Amino acid sequence: MTLWTAKDAAAATGGRIAGNWDANGVSIDTRTIAPGDLFVALKAARDGHDFVAQALANGAAAALVSRVPEGVDPARLLVVDDVQAGLERLGEAARARTRAQVVGVTGSVGKTSTKEMLRTVLGAQGTVHAAEKSYNNHWGVPLTLARMPADVDFAVIEIGMNHPGEIAPLSRMARPHVAMVTIVAPAHLAAFDSIEGIAREKGAIFEGLEPGGTAVINGDLDVSPILAEMAAAHAAQVIDFGEAAGTHHRLTEVTVGDTCTVAQGRAWRTPILFKVAVPGRHFALNGLGVLAVAHALGLDRALAIAALGRWHPGAGRGQREVILLDPVETHLSLELIDDAYNANPASLGASLEVLAGARPRDGLGRVAHGRRICYIGDMKELGREEIALHRALADHPSMRDIDVVHCVGPLMRELWRALPQEKRGHWTESSDKMAARVRHDLDAGDVVLVKGSLSMALARVVDAIRRMGVSPAGGNG
Repeated sequence: MTLWTAKDAAAATGGRIAGNWDANGVSIDTRTIAPGDLFVALKAARDGHDFVAQALANGAAAALVSRVPEGVDPARLLVVDDVQAGLERLGEAARARTRAQVVGVTGSVGKTSTKEMLRTVLGAQGTVHAAEKSYNNHWGVPLTLARMPADVDFAVIEIGMNHPGEIAPLSRMARPHVAMVTIVAPAHLAAFDSIEGIAREKGAIFEGLEPGGTAVINGDLDVSPILAEMAAAHAAQVIDFGEAAGTHHRLTEVTVGDTCTVAQGRAWRTPILFKVAVPGRHFALNGLGVLAVAHALGLDRALAIAALGRWHPGAGRGQREVILLDPVETHLSLELIDDAYNANPASLGASLEVLAGARPRDGLGRVAHGRRICYIGDMKELGREEIALHRALADHPSMRDIDVVHCVGPLMRELWRALPQEKRGHWTESSDKMAARVRHDLDAGDVVLVKGSLSMALARVVDAIRRMGVSPAGGNG
C-alpha cells in the first residue's frame, strides 16, 4: 500500500522532485530498510547522505535529502533545505490527513510499556499505529507520524525528553486527543533543578492536546497538583488514576503473583477486576491508566479489560523467561527477568519489588536453596544526587528478600559498599567483566533480575545468562 507518492511528499515538505515514485514506508536506517521505503538522510552520529546510494541499492523507493549525493539519480530524490525539518513536515502532514484518534504518552518511567499496553488494548477495538521501538525524541516522534497510514483508527505516540523544552513541540506535532503522564520520578536530574521541574516538563504534553481533549494523570504523586493544574489549562476533561482516595480510576487491591498481577479497583463509578500477565504493582497501575485512556476514547470496557490481560512486556522491559540448564533433566532451570533497557530510582525500585516477590525453587542445584539474585548497573543523568540515590537502594524495603546483589559501574559501587556483607555479590566496572562471571554465579532454582541504564550495556549480561541455556533432548534446538 502506498504511504507517500512523490507528489504528496513534495507538497508536505515543500521539497523538489525530479521523478515519480511511490513509497510504502519511511526509514532512517539502511540496516533495516525495506524495499519501497523512503530513506531519510538525517545527520546524527554520521551523515545519512553518505548512505543514500546504499539505501537505494537496497530497494528504497527514494531518499529525502538536502543535497544530491555524488552518483545518485536525482529522479529518486526529494530535496529539501533541511532534512530534519523535512521529516517534521512529513509527520505533520501525516497527522493532518489521518482519521485516527491519537494518544500521547509520557512519563519518567513506563512510557514504552504503557505504549505497548495501549497498542494491545486499542488493537482489540480497531487498527492501531505505534512505533515498534522507543521512538520518542526529536526525530522519533516525526518518524512515527510520517509512517502513519491515513486510515488507521488509533495512533499511540510516545514522547520523551532529556532537557527542558522538548516535550511541548513534539506534543503540538502529534496533536493527541488524549495525553497521559505515567509517573514523574527522579530521572534526567542533571538537566533539571528539581522533581517539580521534571513534572512541569512532563505536563507540557497537554499543550498539544486537540480542542476537547482529555488529560490522564497519575494522582498518587507529590507533584500531581502540578500535573493537574497544567492539565486543566489545556484539557476539556482531566482523569486521574492511582491508589489515592478520590482518584477517578482507583486501585483498591493489588495481588502480585509469580507470573501475573491481579488488581481490583473502581472506574466508571463501578467496581472493576483486571489482570496483567506480568508481576509488578507498577504494571497494574499503568494498566489502570490505560483503562482510563480507553474510557476517554469511548471504548468498550469489557473488551479493554480482556485485551489488557493479553499484554506481555517486550525484551529488556521486565520480560520473564525460563533458562533450561540441562537437556535431559528439564526441571533444572533458572528464571531470568530481563529489564536491562533502562533504569532510574523509580523503575529500579519497582523491579526490585518484582524480584522480591518471585519464587525461587529449592534443592535443584549446587546451592541448597534457590536465590533471588540481581545484576544492576549505574543509573544515569541523576545530577548532584546521583551518589546518594545509588547508596539509598541498600535501604529499599525489597532488599530484605533479595539474596545477592551484583553491581556494575562506578556509581553502583556506592551501593555495593553500602550493602551488608551477606548480600554483597561482585562489583565490576563494566558489563563485559560481569557477563564473564555469570556461569559461575548462578544455579538451578535461582530467579535473576538484570537492570541498568541503556549505556551500561547490561544486555550483555542478559545474553550471557541466555547462553547458559540448552535445548531439551530430542528437541529441534
